[in-house]
Amino acid sequence: MKKVYSNAAEALDGLLHDGMFIAAGGFGLCGIPELLLQAIKESGVKDLTFASNNAGVDDFGIGILLQTRQVKKMISSYVGENAEFMRQYLSGELELEFNPQGTLAERMRAGGAGIPGFYTRTGVGTVIAEGKEHKEFGGETYIMERGIVADLSIVKAWKADTTGNAIFRKTARNFNVPAATCGRVCVMEVEEIVEPGELDPDHIHLPGIYVHRLIQGEHEKRIEQRTVRQREEA
Repeated sequence: MKKVYSNAAEALDGLLHDGMFIAAGGFGLCGIPELLLQAIKESGVKDLTFASNNAGVDDFGIGILLQTRQVKKMISSYVGENAEFMRQYLSGELELEFNPQGTLAERMRAGGAGIPGFYTRTGVGTVIAEGKEHKEFGGETYIMERGIVADLSIVKAWKADTTGNAIFRKTARNFNVPAATCGRVCVMEVEEIVEPGELDPDHIHLPGIYVHRLIQGEHEKRIEQRTVRQREEA
């Protein structure tokens, strides 16, 4: 089975359609599938629903799809760095389903594991719990959350072999692994592709069975918020 494609547009060929549900990896601007997001933008598909920890910034990450009005709904934990996101949400142009961060990660993991729903105490007594089933366990109230199964997963890894076995570096590991597993199809971009056997099996974070297509590319190393100290005069 061929898994390695020459570029993002080729890897997404035949997978995109209007109204689809996409799970995207990454945390802030760390480990986001930037090449695949750019290809989605250039494809012109619209009315998309994204499950992603955040929506990038105004000109990077999912933010570029907000600029072109290709996103209909976001399922997210943190959206505080994107002014266009805020504008569209407050004006009623964008639907938003807030999820506590751990709940969102578990919803993706559960969907990838074939678990349709689970109970959690997180969100009990808040707007998060409205309309959800409540159940008592050990004298405590829990709410039921549903697992996420997306039409497509897009993720970014540091290194992978040609069969899709992947390693993520540091913070980039967080949402990429659960996001990769919960899509019916997973497309992954990596910084380096190697031959099978070159990766230590004990270091694999994502088995290749979850990955259907992958590409290698050059990636921009952005800093979401740069804070510097004023230089002291000698």
